[in-house]
Amino acid sequence: MKKAAVIFAAMAFATGLRAQNLESGIKMYNYNRWQSAQKILLPLAATDAKANYYLGLTYLELGDLATAESTFTKFPEDPANKSGLARLAFAKNDNGKGMQIAKELAESAKKKEIEPLRYAADAVLHSNGGDYLQAVKWDSAAYKRGAHDAAILIAMGDAFRKISGGGGEAMNNYENACEVEKNNSLGYSRIGDLWFDATNYKLALDNYSKAKEFDASNPLPYKALALAFQRSGKYDKALENIREYLKYSDNSFADKRMNAQILYQSKNYCDAIKAAKELQSVTPMADSVKTELVGIIGFSQIYCNDSMEAVKNIRTYLSMQQPSKIRPATYIDYGKLWLKLDNLDSAAYYYSLGLSADTSKDKTETYRQLADAYKAKKNYCKSAEWYNNLVKSRPETQASDYAWRGIMFYFCGDYQATINSMVEMEKRYPDQPSAYLYAAKAAAAIDSTDTSGLAVPYYAQWFEKVGPNYDKKNELKPAYGYLLVYYFNKEDKDKLELYKSKLRALDPDDKYLKQIEALEEQAKKKPAGSGAPKKK
Repeated sequence: MKKAAVIFAAMAFATGLRAQNLESGIKMYNYNRWQSAQKILLPLAATDAKANYYLGLTYLELGDLATAESTFTKFPEDPANKSGLARLAFAKNDNGKGMQIAKELAESAKKKEIEPLRYAADAVLHSNGGDYLQAVKWDSAAYKRGAHDAAILIAMGDAFRKISGGGGEAMNNYENACEVEKNNSLGYSRIGDLWFDATNYKLALDNYSKAKEFDASNPLPYKALALAFQRSGKYDKALENIREYLKYSDNSFADKRMNAQILYQSKNYCDAIKAAKELQSVTPMADSVKTELVGIIGFSQIYCNDSMEAVKNIRTYLSMQQPSKIRPATYIDYGKLWLKLDNLDSAAYYYSLGLSADTSKDKTETYRQLADAYKAKKNYCKSAEWYNNLVKSRPETQASDYAWRGIMFYFCGDYQATINSMVEMEKRYPDQPSAYLYAAKAAAAIDSTDTSGLAVPYYAQWFEKVGPNYDKKNELKPAYGYLLVYYFNKEDKDKLELYKSKLRALDPDDKYLKQIEALEEQAKKKPAGSGAPKKK
């Protein structure tokens, strides 16, 4: 009797362990950790139809349709595995056959049976373009027969989410699932997805936080956040979440590919190169993915101090990619690389390609990028040209674009264009001091003898804008120097003394001040002085 009791206890323990393992395998499947699920389910699948079904689903999700089919056919009379064969038909785009198997499965349910209905609904739910309303009806029938667990409520929510206008019912089912099972991490993940789709980011984050709190091993909230931030252009936040996701996911090829994309988008270029190169060794791989990886590597190398390799890889990328899929920004970035290499002809060529391919009415950002690129290379005339294009194409653009246009014309040596630009800026942005300053500097450069006073009104306007407490010495000294010499030549003693005192307060050793003082001393001794000092 004792021996029999021990054997019975051992069998009960083994049964409990198998059930626990099956539950873990299903959880891994629900968390999209298909490879982890396979490791758990493989030892169970030989004798357990349900384990075999979920094992088949993992092969289906990983695109191994042949192995999925051979797996499902091991239990041909089991409702779950029949559902698997329906899903396989849907995966092969044979929707008619898939729907037929699902209907036959649902119709086989006896009066109080639940599982055939649930599995039939699951098959349709996971199809592309299936009759999702029919899936809801089958799940609802199963619910009425007593299937009141969280899983069926989440399934009905998923079905409603695929139906136009079904978001409200989806939310009701997800919330009910979290009532039935208070710590259901998957349910809170789904609620978070719905709120994020509705752009209610606070509630989305609240529910994702609950999902992580109830099961720290659930990777889905992190992936959802990474994708959402990636779509919204918040790449640093996307990177933060993809890193967390990779801690808990299976690190599949798709996971690593998403990581490489976000590394590039978040400007972690050297890490992006490393991640993309690791993926290049994987075979087989779709041509579109090969092309994408070459592009990530090449365009990252621009910023990772490997310009010649960047040229090689970008050239390869452009030859591999379909022309219709090459974005204008791609040509612009390639043009920047040639500019960095001081090849202005190639730079101009690819910039032109980028602008020609850009069909948007507003090319402000493209013009600004080009202007900034030439500015960085100190090609001020070209930079001024592109800023000028920007302002002409979008007169309501920001004040800094107007300012940089005038400043670049100034450093290019086109002083009249500087004045014209700054006068135009003054009309649109009258409170911007830089407009008056550079108009004054350009006018002073034209008035090379400091006798016409061309810069005087611009300096007066600038002084008014910056106020009496302005303390930038490097800007005040040239202004006071010009006015000092101008009023000396004009023989305006009051103004001369004013600017002598202002300049002396800034720099008592200023060369113009010293020269004026020397000329004044000479004038005292010899009235016919030699004139004002010449600017160098």
